[in-house]
Amino acid sequence: SISKYLMKQYLSFFKLKFAVGLQYKAAALAGLATQIFFGLVFIMVYMAFYSSGDAKVDISLQEIISYQWLSQAFLSLIWIWHKDNEILNMIKNGNVAYELCRPQNLYWMWYIRILASKLSAVLLRCVPLLIIAFLMPEPYNLTLPASIEAFIFFLITLIIATLLVTALVTLMYLLIFYSVDSKGVMGMYCGIAEILSGQVIAIPLFPTLLKNIATILPFAYISDFSFRIYSGNIVDTNIIQGLTIQITWLIIIVILGIISSNKILKRVSVQGG
Repeated sequence: SISKYLMKQYLSFFKLKFAVGLQYKAAALAGLATQIFFGLVFIMVYMAFYSSGDAKVDISLQEIISYQWLSQAFLSLIWIWHKDNEILNMIKNGNVAYELCRPQNLYWMWYIRILASKLSAVLLRCVPLLIIAFLMPEPYNLTLPASIEAFIFFLITLIIATLLVTALVTLMYLLIFYSVDSKGVMGMYCGIAEILSGQVIAIPLFPTLLKNIATILPFAYISDFSFRIYSGNIVDTNIIQGLTIQITWLIIIVILGIISSNKILKRVSVQGG
């Protein structure tokens, strides 16, 4: 059937992009060293903040240290600043026309492409960085999950977060169609997402108003939510409530992406010949 044929195509495309991503071992090694450095820098900044004695926040120092190491370990997975030059060139020079001639859905082809590159990038860095983080001397080390239940929910929410951030990145590329110049769209979109996801400052350290806004929007559910479950900062009914919001946002963003792709492709103007 047609659906089986398309699924087989999407799976083959995923395997191809995943294999290509695994070839960049030198870049992964350089990225690993950079992430360890910045992880330690962020931790030392937080330690100075907590040692001031004026810190009245809803997250402990050890929880924030685990938060930071997880953020560095899964950076390639959760990072909204995903720049795929091939997709950008398709939009800019008009080669997207070739994509429209193929018997695939453009949205899902881009979604799978982005997902595969994210998974291959994180696979090369995640495990060695986590091992190093666990072996760090106290209090700089990554601690074990708060409980077995916390670890299970961490894995579940991280999987959904991966799908959500991929949907958000795919939507970003679709929005670039409206401007062709990617810098403005990516700068604004990624800047807002990076702040509200807790990748600059952990969301529990936000002012109350900004914290409430962040927990409503989808960006907190691509990193902050999962990492706080791991450390035990989010527990019990708050996990179920957050998981419901996370899944809801995943469905909404995917639907928005599909609708946007259908509308954009009807009115797309091919540039560059």
